[in-house]
Amino acid sequence: MRTVSPARLSGRYLSFAEREEIAIAAARGLGVREIARRLSRSPSTISRELRRNLATRSGHLEYRATTAQWHADRRARRPKTAKLSVNETLREYVQDRLAGAIARPSGEQVLGPDVRWIGRRHGRRQDRRWARSWSPEQISNRLRIDFPDDESMRISHEAVYQALYVQGRGALRRELVTCLRTGRALRVPRARAKGRRKTFVTPEVMISERPVEVADRAVPGHWEGDLIVGLNSSAIGTLVERTTRFTMLLYLPRMEGHGDEPRIKNGPALAGHGAEAVRNAITEVISTLPEQLRRSLTWDQGVEMAQHAQLRIAAGLDVYFCDPHSPWQRGTNENTNGLLRQFFPKGTDLARHSREDLAAVALALNTRPRKTLDWSTPAEALDKLLCSA
Repeated sequence: MRTVSPARLSGRYLSFAEREEIAIAAARGLGVREIARRLSRSPSTISRELRRNLATRSGHLEYRATTAQWHADRRARRPKTAKLSVNETLREYVQDRLAGAIARPSGEQVLGPDVRWIGRRHGRRQDRRWARSWSPEQISNRLRIDFPDDESMRISHEAVYQALYVQGRGALRRELVTCLRTGRALRVPRARAKGRRKTFVTPEVMISERPVEVADRAVPGHWEGDLIVGLNSSAIGTLVERTTRFTMLLYLPRMEGHGDEPRIKNGPALAGHGAEAVRNAITEVISTLPEQLRRSLTWDQGVEMAQHAQLRIAAGLDVYFCDPHSPWQRGTNENTNGLLRQFFPKGTDLARHSREDLAAVALALNTRPRKTLDWSTPAEALDKLLCSA
């Protein structure tokens, strides 16, 4: 006989005793929120329990603790048969939206480049397989629109991911991971991603420790910086003053030997935007400013700022780092980088531009009227601050 445990197995699942309390409260006509308050549970948990585990054999819908526990035990049995394995129509729908061929407006299919599956992520700037490439979330939500009355045509996005990444969880071929946005052959656990913080980033240099005066832009001299990267590892550094939006560009030429000899592991960054090159470029540019305009610099957690401690000493500039994957924390710089892409488009070689070219582009931006400055230019705003100081 199946045994019913009156104890709560874990804080995540409802116990049989809790289901008895729900049954008694529901019979008394209490609302969902009142039941949740008495059991110290979320109202959504109670609502879902009453909706999914109703008894139907008596001819009408009612909630019974024993029947609800039976439904819960049935769903908890493992291993489960994957829905994509038993539902052929659903499997074909998912595969077509994920890996189906694209077509021209005339209906003729386009195969795209011939890419061999190598069991790992596609190489950098390599051809990728052409497919419809719907994301699992798009597939999951579109099913409700295409099959509004067929409950069997339902699948969660996580089930699609598991069918691709976990063996035995579905009937999707392993190589179809190349049709996902990232093309990853393996999933990256969140705990592993959180542990990838750069070794040179310590709590005292995080943006949370930045002075409060930086946020309101009332005090000049606080800068935001970043790199814009082009073809063949070429790069240009950008510095933007938060109050006036004054922009300065860092000239980062390639070092001698770049492209002529094999890359040496842990060797010098011959592409020109290594930690030492960026430190020297910032120091050279920032040192031309008066002291009141050299207060702080906010950067993302790129390895090009690994020598931020030396930069602080050489340039007298406090350096702070944004949180991972948080570009809005340096929104002024991100907006400026977007403006610079008009002159330096993505996919072009940025190393062909000389120092004079960068100076001309910076001048063009600094003499352009800005709405946020009441249609003054960044150069005029900076000049006004210097004169008042």
